[in-house]
Amino acid sequence: MTKRKGIFDVNVDLNVNAFSVPLNRERNSKKDNGITIEQALRIIIRQMEVSGARPRTIYDYELIVGKFQSVTKAEYVLDITNELIYQWLESMNVKNQTKLTRLKCLKAYLGRCFDNGWVQNKFWRNINVKVDQQIKEGATDKDIEMLMSILDFNTFLDLRNGTAVLLMYKTGIRIATLSKLESHHIDLENKTLNLDGKLMKNHKGLKLPFDDQLAYLLNILLQQNEPIRREYRQFNDYVFITNKGEYIGQGITSNAIQKQLNKYTRRYGIKNISPHALRRGFATNLLRKNANINLISRALGHSDLGVTSKYLSIDMEETAIELRDYL
Repeated sequence: MTKRKGIFDVNVDLNVNAFSVPLNRERNSKKDNGITIEQALRIIIRQMEVSGARPRTIYDYELIVGKFQSVTKAEYVLDITNELIYQWLESMNVKNQTKLTRLKCLKAYLGRCFDNGWVQNKFWRNINVKVDQQIKEGATDKDIEMLMSILDFNTFLDLRNGTAVLLMYKTGIRIATLSKLESHHIDLENKTLNLDGKLMKNHKGLKLPFDDQLAYLLNILLQQNEPIRREYRQFNDYVFITNKGEYIGQGITSNAIQKQLNKYTRRYGIKNISPHALRRGFATNLLRKNANINLISRALGHSDLGVTSKYLSIDMEETAIELRDYL
């Protein structure tokens, strides 16, 4: 049976001079370029939100990919090349460590583009930025004792800040986790933090013990929080709140306690009381008490032992002394 001609059948001779350029050339050129960098970013961010990625991580993706696009003028994912990445890196007037951090974020974005099938190979894998690896110092007992001697625990803010510092130093929790702690996460009777996956960067629950000193301070802080919340009509259950009863997170990149620690550093010259230094101090203390690296890694909530090793601020002399015991 022959096909019946109808009103949708068209007879066009593509060899006619008027059509020497194929009709679909323009349309296909746009299609062949694939997805735009911005469209890909929006989809990736939605995927990250569904999987429970931290707001800070999403913020970094938006910031870094946006800056890359602004510098290179690339529009489509398929426009990105090694040459453009090097151009972007060379445009930065920052330390190599900062360049490396930004490069890792861009690589993570491109890795997700690969996973979604928008690029066919990981051409960016061999791009790197050389950085002299310096082990950052962790907080020490001396640093903590100095800060505790300065604070006035009869005032709410110093009580809150001092308790937060001790909790990070003695349990190793991140500032982001501490900010979201609620009273039901604290078991004063058994002296443990019961952290569910929603609080953790790796989304895995964790139990961390704390000592009598912290139990005492946490109990006082929880009692003090109640009249403050009532006064300012705040309805939350956070352990660490502002002096108006609000959530201490003031943005993706900072919070009230972190700003207070920065102030103490400037005012009193105590260098190693940043949230990262407190966390490193916790890890180093465990190592010096002969905890193995697997236990330390679990306590820190790490999924990679390589990351854990960077927290262990043991200098060369200490390493040599400890290795001598095995000769």
